This record gives sequence, C-alpha cells and structure tokens, in this order.
Amino acid sequence: MEYTSLKIAEYLNGKLEGNSSLVVSNVAKIEEADKNSITFLSNKKYTSLVYKTKAALIVVDKDFKAESDIIPMLIRVDNAYIGFVKLLHLFNTTTEIKSGVSKLSEVSKTALTSNNIFVGAFSIISSGAQILDNVQIHENVFIGENVKIGNNTIIYSGANILKDSVIGDNCIINSNAVIGSDGFGFAPDKKGVYIKIPQIGNVIIKNNVSVGALTSIDRATLGSTIIHEGVKLDNQIQIAHNVVIGKNTVIAAQCGIAGSSKIGENCQIGGQAGVSGHLTVGDNVTILGKSAVTSNVKSNTTVKGSPAFDALAFNKSYVHFKNLNNK
Repeated sequence: MEYTSLKIAEYLNGKLEGNSSLVVSNVAKIEEADKNSITFLSNKKYTSLVYKTKAALIVVDKDFKAESDIIPMLIRVDNAYIGFVKLLHLFNTTTEIKSGVSKLSEVSKTALTSNNIFVGAFSIISSGAQILDNVQIHENVFIGENVKIGNNTIIYSGANILKDSVIGDNCIINSNAVIGSDGFGFAPDKKGVYIKIPQIGNVIIKNNVSVGALTSIDRATLGSTIIHEGVKLDNQIQIAHNVVIGKNTVIAAQCGIAGSSKIGENCQIGGQAGVSGHLTVGDNVTILGKSAVTSNVKSNTTVKGSPAFDALAFNKSYVHFKNLNNK
C-alpha cells in the first residue's frame, strides 16, 4: 500500500518537515530502508544511521536534534516507537477478516454460534459452546464443552480451548496454545503413591488478552484460574492452576507461574523467570529474566537473581560474590 507523507503525519498526529506529497510504500528497519520506505528512530544507539539511511521518511521523537544534515524527511511525534507500532498497523495487509464455516469442520447442534463467525477446516466446536460475533476459529482448533468465546476474538490453528473455559472480547489465542488443561495436582498417600487430585474449576480470560503459541493455562482445582484484562503472554509459558494475573501485566517467553500465586497489575516478567506457588507479587513489579521468585514481592519493586531479591541490592552484592573463587 502507498501513503503520502502528509497522510502518515496526520495518522501519527505528528509534525512533518518536508514535502507533503512524497509517497512511501513500506516500513523498513533503518539500516535496510530504501527510497520507498519509512523508518523510525527510537533507540539512541542507532542515531548514526539517520545520516546513512536511504529511507525517504523517518519518524523521530519530537525533541530529536540533528547533528548534521539529514537527507530523509522527518515526522516528529511524541513517542517514535509507538509511532512505529502504529505504522505497522497502517501498512499491515494481512488482517482480512474471514467468514463462513468450513464443511470440513464439526459444530455441535447444541452450540450457539453467531452468523458472522469463521470456522476453519477440521476444527471442532463441542456441545454447549457459545461463540459470539466476529470470532475467527482457524484450522484444527478444538473448542470444548460449554466454552464461551467473546466478540472479535481470534483463535489460531492447533489451539485447544477445553471445557468450561471463558474467553473475553478482542483476545488473540495463538497456535497450539492450551487453555483449560488439567492442573498439576497430586497428593501422596501413606505409601508415597501419588493420587490424582481432580481439577474441577475452569479458566477465565478477560478482554484484550493475548496468549502466545504453545502457552498452557491450567484450569483451577476449585474456582478459576484468572487472566485479567490486557494481559500479554508470550510463547511457551506455563500458568498453573488457580493463578491470578493482574491487568496489563506482560510475561515473556518460557516463564512459569506455579499454582495459586497471584501476580499484580502492570507487572513485567522477563524471559525464563519463575514464580513459586502460593506467593503474592504486587502491582508494578519488574522481575528480570531468569529470576526465581521464592517469596512475596512488594509493589513498585524490581527483583532479580535466584532466589530473587531487590535488583539494586543484587548488583551491589554481585561485585563481591563474582570474585569469591578468585585468588
């Protein structure tokens, strides 16, 4: 698709410096851009490329100051990275909304489905399921009994949404995610033999949640495992039974949250971090990558390490313990 520089500036609510009729047709990385491209600068370490790029347009922060002449035209915005995200939405041509139910799918007669949904080949919608408006269920998806899926949600191929799960509006469930799988519950008897504890709860996912590929969210033993509004889960994450994740928390790949732990709102959890069971993590907490959280974490703190503790204290301690084996 092609857009004029003026159109893009208006779309980004930015200030254009240069020719308003210039046309660009793609978004590119600053080092790979050509004369038909628009790019962006948000990380200062790439500033030198502003003077070398072949891009026609660059989106920059409004307070950007050039140290020498720049050939591309500039669009100044409040936040260049957010501007870049908006550009990706503008140029994205893969968001065609599909509709219709494939003849190769299987939809229970007792399922309630809207007239304007899409169901791909070899997908199954079980009895009692409720599928609302504009839902897209791609190929090879399994929807279990009594599942509820809200408006405008997209479920990509291979995902499994198991019985009694509830998914809100505007959610994205990526390929091969498993929602409502059996919680990991076992109790040893007197002989040390582990007896299965039935997991009879469910999973509730609120609105505007994104679940990554191969991520598993276990149903609760009793009650619900709850993923609150705006949560973003990366690929290959394990969310155990009865966990609660607060609003707008983001969790990177390969993390594990053990059973009955509660994660607050607006938290950031780095890749390969783990949280032990029955803990409480407050609001606005940052858990850095590969950390192991083994005790409660207060709100508005940053932790790292294994076991995890205050990141500033960790950095001070590291100066000493990295040299313990040095002679």
